[in-house]
Amino acid sequence: MAHKLVNGIQIPLTAEEISARQADEVTWNAGAFDRAIADLRSNRNRALKDSDWSVLTDVTLTPAEKAAWMNYRTLLRNITDGLDTVDEVQSTTLPVAP
Repeated sequence: MAHKLVNGIQIPLTAEEISARQADEVTWNAGAFDRAIADLRSNRNRALKDSDWSVLTDVTLTPAEKAAWMNYRTLLRNITDGLDTVDEVQSTTLPVAP
């Protein structure tokens, strides 16, 4: 049986409180994918921002280095493509910067 603490005393939850708690849990679980993908996108956006310097016109990079950075940034931009489940999102890691 579920309980709550009131002034340090354990009191059983009412049927209404249990129903409300279960509804909150369903709502929270339903948003798991949205929270996970938002976190991945935030990390991706930070990595893109940190690599913005690589596409500036006055940066001196060899053609191979430039291609490596462009590929890295493309991988970052496409990292969320095809992700449909929380497990897929959570098992996705950002590519390593060149």
